Amino acid sequence: MQQSNSGPESARLVVDNDFEIAPVNNRLFGSFVEHLGRCVYSGIYEPGHPEADDEGFRKDVIDLVRELGVTTIRYPGGNFVSGYRWEDGVGPKTARPRRLDLAWHSTETNQFGLHEMVEWLQAVGGNELMEAVNLGTRGLENALDLLEYANVPNGTELSERRRANGADNPFGIKMWCLGNEMDGPWQTGHKNAEDYGTLAASVAAGMRMIDPDVELVVCGSSHHDMDTFGKWEETVLEKTYENVDFISCHAYYHPESQPDGTRDMASFLASGVDMDSFIKDVAAIIDATKARLKSDHDVFISFDEWNVWYINEEPSKSPEGIGNWPEAPKLLEDVYSVADAVVLGDLLITLLKNADRVHAASLAQLVNVIAPIMTEPGGPAWKQTTFYPFALTAHYAKGGMVLEPKLSSGTYETAKYGTVPSVNSVAVRGSDGSITVFATNRSMDVASDFEIKLPEGCGGVAKAQTLHESDMFAANTRNEQNRVVLHNNESVTLDSMSNTVHVTLPPVSWTAVHVG
Repeated sequence: MQQSNSGPESARLVVDNDFEIAPVNNRLFGSFVEHLGRCVYSGIYEPGHPEADDEGFRKDVIDLVRELGVTTIRYPGGNFVSGYRWEDGVGPKTARPRRLDLAWHSTETNQFGLHEMVEWLQAVGGNELMEAVNLGTRGLENALDLLEYANVPNGTELSERRRANGADNPFGIKMWCLGNEMDGPWQTGHKNAEDYGTLAASVAAGMRMIDPDVELVVCGSSHHDMDTFGKWEETVLEKTYENVDFISCHAYYHPESQPDGTRDMASFLASGVDMDSFIKDVAAIIDATKARLKSDHDVFISFDEWNVWYINEEPSKSPEGIGNWPEAPKLLEDVYSVADAVVLGDLLITLLKNADRVHAASLAQLVNVIAPIMTEPGGPAWKQTTFYPFALTAHYAKGGMVLEPKLSSGTYETAKYGTVPSVNSVAVRGSDGSITVFATNRSMDVASDFEIKLPEGCGGVAKAQTLHESDMFAANTRNEQNRVVLHNNESVTLDSMSNTVHVTLPPVSWTAVHVG
């Protein structure tokens, strides 16, 4: 790993076992499978592929999903769900209708649906399904029908239809999204806060009449900069508070263009500042609503769409034209750089630092579409740069306890967020007593001499892995699949006398230090 010639700055993290934020909810490491582009078709599902099993699931992709460590999978959308008829995706495949998908201007073949998703999750290893219901073009009756079909064991028309379609046992889906981004004018069936809140309240109450134990996610704002942000959350929570468990946040980040034609990388690398502010703003609205209603009920945040997405660039443009409705077109297939992976790692650190309020999160998406895993139809599957910080964080943080970060760091200036810390970091105590520290160096030109003061009694061996390259725009491609990988950071040292770890964080880097 090449480092800057500039002298390093200093940063220090004090880790204290007595200051806990919250246990890590494994749902923080969820992902998202939408019927969008090639996420499903030629992504997780490609009958006839050399790696396909008898169900058409790509085994090479399943292996990578297991390695990535994702937990909850949000499905089937996303914008797609706001025009989706769930019945189209069940029953004999030869009888399933082809439909126009208005969200992504594509043709949906419906060869993959609810049963296939449940079977795919079982093949991966029993990951949890987070199902979304259509509150764009549909409403209460269809949401209740889907819940009855999925969760009622037997004895009703819809539960018996599920059994006739090959699933004798109910799916037992616990977590449900009440629509998707209903505040967005781009959304099919877009509604104002009053209308959506009223609809979501009736759907939530009805679903609980069938299954009182469902966990429900009401739509929050589609991003922090929405004109309706804040007022939307207040209105929707006022109407739904007692019957929902989560309110959603969505956020995507990319480097914005500057007047001179370059990208504002300094602000982009500090995207976690905005995510942290977004979470704290929504948490404050939750608390205010709870107090106003004099409620004993708690509502948490489901950050069920987050990622780096070059939303205005060519790969994100949908097909156009009345006669142009392709099947599974290449859409949103961003190729991620080292800088993108560092930002993703920084966003993961931010989610962990807010683990007391954020109890679920979904990296959008899983395969091909702004994804950590890429595939070629009939060809290989490989890891994007963003695969590495997600997989290692999931590996070390699951089942752990987030400790309150006491961090001191240098700063740098950004056009978008003002003065921000150069280093962002958080510590997680594992169930075995080990400590893992995750850290990003956001600076583009200055390394950081990072000191970690460990809790008393924490010993063992210190190992560090770092994602960094001299070219922060280096990426993995089909022809060069391992151009960017994690490196062992040989600078790490552990002084057992002072219980202190030192490690050098190169510019534009993400690092995990494990002590145990």
